[in-house]
Amino acid sequence: MSDNHHWQKVNDIFKQKKAFKPPAYPWQELALQVIEELNIPNFKKNAVFKVCKDYPKSFIERCLNDTKELCQTGKKWQYFFKLVNKENKK
Repeated sequence: MSDNHHWQKVNDIFKQKKAFKPPAYPWQELALQVIEELNIPNFKKNAVFKVCKDYPKSFIERCLNDTKELCQTGKKWQYFFKLVNKENKK
């Protein structure tokens, strides 16, 4: 492989690399964590951002941990929202 061809491949990699914009607020980072850990579907991602913005971090982390512990099968994201709603009513 020629050096020129090698450098073209390296340049292609850099061109394909997407710029990652870090979250502006801590609650956004928490929301991204919840989305990743619970495999939140696209149509519910906005709801995760809303609850992470509206409620304390400790509350969201408790609901996330309880979900991971108590819901071993099924749609964990549904259980997460049930916990958020149940805890919120207390």
